[in-house]
Amino acid sequence: MNDNPNKNYYGNLFKDYPDVVKVKELKEMLPRMGKNKIYDLLKDKKIYSKKIGRDYYIPKVSIIKYLMEK
Repeated sequence: MNDNPNKNYYGNLFKDYPDVVKVKELKEMLPRMGKNKIYDLLKDKKIYSKKIGRDYYIPKVSIIKYLMEK
């Protein structure tokens, strides 16, 4: 028996996306969320990301974690 039922979401949720996405893919994953709101979530570290140059790199697991907390 699986001790953590939320762990199953990682394998099934957003399975067509790579493990690390950029803002463009994040916008596709959360289509009702505006681009400004997405940047606010990233800047406020509500969705963990790493900014390298001008690009944000967002682990898919941090997106799932954000959704599970809501």
